[in-house]
Amino acid sequence: MKIIKYCSLALVLFIGMVSVSCEGDSDELTGNNVRGGLLEIKNEAQTYVVGNGLTTNYDNLITIFQGNEKVNKVDIYVTFTTGKLGADGLILKDIDGNDSIVEVTSNKLLLKTITPAATEQREQYPFSVNYNELIPGLVVNGKPVTSADSELRIGDYFTLTYVSTLNTGNIHQNGKSTKIAVGTRFAGTYRVIETAYWRIYTPRPDVVWVGQTRTIESVDAVTYKFIQFAGPFGGPTDNTHFFTISPGDIVETPTTYKGVIQYLNTFPVINCSETPALMTYACPYTGNDGKKNIVVRDDVNGKDKIYRTYGYNTTTGAIGPREIYEVLEKIVD
Repeated sequence: MKIIKYCSLALVLFIGMVSVSCEGDSDELTGNNVRGGLLEIKNEAQTYVVGNGLTTNYDNLITIFQGNEKVNKVDIYVTFTTGKLGADGLILKDIDGNDSIVEVTSNKLLLKTITPAATEQREQYPFSVNYNELIPGLVVNGKPVTSADSELRIGDYFTLTYVSTLNTGNIHQNGKSTKIAVGTRFAGTYRVIETAYWRIYTPRPDVVWVGQTRTIESVDAVTYKFIQFAGPFGGPTDNTHFFTISPGDIVETPTTYKGVIQYLNTFPVINCSETPALMTYACPYTGNDGKKNIVVRDDVNGKDKIYRTYGYNTTTGAIGPREIYEVLEKIVD
């Protein structure tokens, strides 16, 4: 009886091994060699860069693995999701007055169709999309998605989904999608490449911070957060503040942000447009390149330059303005 039991156990194990082996030998691409039609999407996450142009293309690639069933076409659908709209279309606020995230998604529309040749087991089809192609017909809370990308919010995104129609008539939505998130061109890490500083109307050539790095974060399509520093001053006071880059690439460091006074080293911000009388040295200064308060784009290498003129006005101690001029160049990996 023991021998029979041992043989039975061995037989069960053998059958289990055969079963596993058979599954492993099936089509590894689909898990079912009859179904076919598996899609592979090269880019599942992309960044739409505000200000790079409404007709700038964002490239992708679909790989189609044909099985016994063939893919007749792949329909690409698009939706748009915004993360800061309430049901009434207004920005929601939490108890502290901050933006409250409530995602709202548009209708889904057919963006484009890819028709494969269905002659090879593995077929690749490049495609691209741009902003002007993505938005027609998309509606959120009864309103069309804006035709001006500067009105988008950071964190908004488009979603592309992929639906295959097979030669059998079966329709399958691919499990993978592409998220095209709204970002901004000028966020990133920068190196300071030129500086000038005046303390109470006196040039200070001894104060230089060339070579230091700075971090810039996106807030919205035109507003940026400058982390920790004001010119050479980064501590012990945290000098994080906000500046803007308008659609015309004009740079400004406003005296207020969302109605609240901005402070650097505990004193109010000054600038060339709102407080020019306190910026008599820095505002006329244009540095080595003859530029000030502007962005110079580098579309070849990505090393964009930001020229900033700003400062702060001390009202206690050594009373008077501190004027700052700096040029930052984006660090590209």
